[in-house]
Amino acid sequence: MRVYPAKVDAPHTAAIRADASVARHDRLDPARRADVLRRTRRVRSALAPRRQAKHEQMKETIMTQMALVIDLNVCVGCHACVTSCKEWNTSGEAGSLADQRPYDADPSGTFFNRVQTYEAGEFPLAGTIHFPKSCLHCEDPPCVPVCPTGASYKRKEDGLVLVDFDKCIGCKYCAWACPYGARELDEERKEMTKCTLCADRIYNEALPERDRKPACVLACPTSARLFGDIHDPESVVSKAIKERGGYQLIPEWDTKPANHYLPRNPVNAVNGCGSGSCSCSNETDDVSLEAHGNLNLAAMAVRV
Repeated sequence: MRVYPAKVDAPHTAAIRADASVARHDRLDPARRADVLRRTRRVRSALAPRRQAKHEQMKETIMTQMALVIDLNVCVGCHACVTSCKEWNTSGEAGSLADQRPYDADPSGTFFNRVQTYEAGEFPLAGTIHFPKSCLHCEDPPCVPVCPTGASYKRKEDGLVLVDFDKCIGCKYCAWACPYGARELDEERKEMTKCTLCADRIYNEALPERDRKPACVLACPTSARLFGDIHDPESVVSKAIKERGGYQLIPEWDTKPANHYLPRNPVNAVNGCGSGSCSCSNETDDVSLEAHGNLNLAAMAVRV
């Protein structure tokens, strides 16, 4: 079964279970799919208060929150994290990921992790920012309470936001609810997919302990990606956030992303001629791309 450990309780109504079961075998019928969506919308509205109360109660019990901390200062945009993520999740428990047109202007391939590149500032103070983007495993994920079948859930044991594929009917409610664009529909399987922080790997006792990390963390050649429990003040991720002023992506949305970003260091710029070979090259001004100005670039990345 393509289900991760410690999944949530079954849906509360037989109607949802029946619709989900039928939909898994009848997804290609547009009429049937439209009927399922109409019925699940009605059931979702009726269950919304109950689901929201259960979600709030669950948040209070999460003691551990596994997350990534990404250092924008050393990320070189090599896409090693992208390819390693693709490789592991194609061969792992989740099955293959659709990959029709990954490099088109409107890519249709399924990726859990993407790296987008932006230029900031003007010459000679210009800089390039490589911005990795994936599910942020929010502590208050809006994608969870909107799911009509309970397929989308936040796991109590480690705070990961996951999808139970045996319950997912591909309705895209979670994708519409996610403000970061982290959910993607696998067009071949007709199921919603997302980063799991390699939940099928980090607890795999068949692997050496040093390899029990997300594939993207192990593959990064510059160690720009850190992994650990942000609720543990002694963890490497918590220390990095504290020492470097790590920040969340678009915190004003109040989703409390677990993943954090470390800001870029100040940029050393050359006065006057702007040439490193000039005799005045030893006279420099420290010009900083504002640490939290990276959030403006990050805002451009969401929903892309």
